[in-house]
Amino acid sequence: MPTAAIVSFRLGGGDGVSVEAAKWAGALRQLGLGVVTVAGAGTADRIVEGLAIGAPAGPDPSELGRALAAADVVVVENVCSLPLNRRAWEAMARALAGRPAILHHHDLPWQRARFAGCPPPPDDPAWRHITINEQSRRELAAHGIAAATLYNSFDPDPPPGRRERTRAALGIGPHERLLLQPTRALERKRIGAAVALAERLGATYWLLGPAEDGYGPELERVLAAAGCPLRRGRPPGATVADAYAACDAVALLSSWEGFGNPALESATHRRPLCIGPYPVAAELAAFGFEWFTEESAERMERWLAAPDGRLLDRNAAVARRHFDLADLPVRLGGVLRSLAAPGGSATPGR
Repeated sequence: MPTAAIVSFRLGGGDGVSVEAAKWAGALRQLGLGVVTVAGAGTADRIVEGLAIGAPAGPDPSELGRALAAADVVVVENVCSLPLNRRAWEAMARALAGRPAILHHHDLPWQRARFAGCPPPPDDPAWRHITINEQSRRELAAHGIAAATLYNSFDPDPPPGRRERTRAALGIGPHERLLLQPTRALERKRIGAAVALAERLGATYWLLGPAEDGYGPELERVLAAAGCPLRRGRPPGATVADAYAACDAVALLSSWEGFGNPALESATHRRPLCIGPYPVAAELAAFGFEWFTEESAERMERWLAAPDGRLLDRNAAVARRHFDLADLPVRLGGVLRSLAAPGGSATPGR
């Protein structure tokens, strides 16, 4: 049985890279490949500590080589995309030279201010580059790197969550509004804007994920000044599906997202979304989603007072038509076939 290795800084968490890597692992197994996961932190079949974000030293070449030795193809999840660990970036490029590999780019250096001067990802004739949006594909092309877009995929029929149980665990009454931000807390997530939206809607603000990248002190300052009730984290045993079921609306007011999974999750879980100004949001909206913005918050408030199910039906249908997880094996299979055809190009995933 051919084997694919999926490699990332970390795996098994709730961040977008980990979530999408798990979906790719499932699709690869459906295509008949064995899958081994390799990461610097989190949950993986093989932990190579030098791959982790902030590792004091890069991965030992021998250890990395052993972790990848049995793989017929290696899927690199962002390790060679964002220089969060520059030694890991360089070690991966050396280890994969001339080997079949898929570089799955969730972000690119110049899309983050602190990495604006960094070079583009490495390239090799044996590799295929996959982006999760068209903007990144075009930007790689401007650097002379050919790529294809394969959008993130989602289950159009997610498991139903436990609304009453989760709201009771949060101490939210049946007639209180609950605004969910199902993300980690980072500067680019614009926590303050989401809190302001909750204040306007007369809602309790619920932040699902933790602070990262040193944002903790600023998060505490923002939340201390909030003029609305607050909730943080998941109650014991609660799932992401429970969180969507419990809320009345979703906020994703980021200034930048490589994709922004809550944009699609809100559609599949049938919740209205207020979306921020990040560029890829406009790319996704072009598929036909109907979302609210900060500028249309008053319209969102009216919708919550008298919900119209047609908006939810429309968004769920668009998600099913264009982003169905069941289509991922076929799309990923096209990428694998291109690896077996020297000089070929990966098939776009739209």
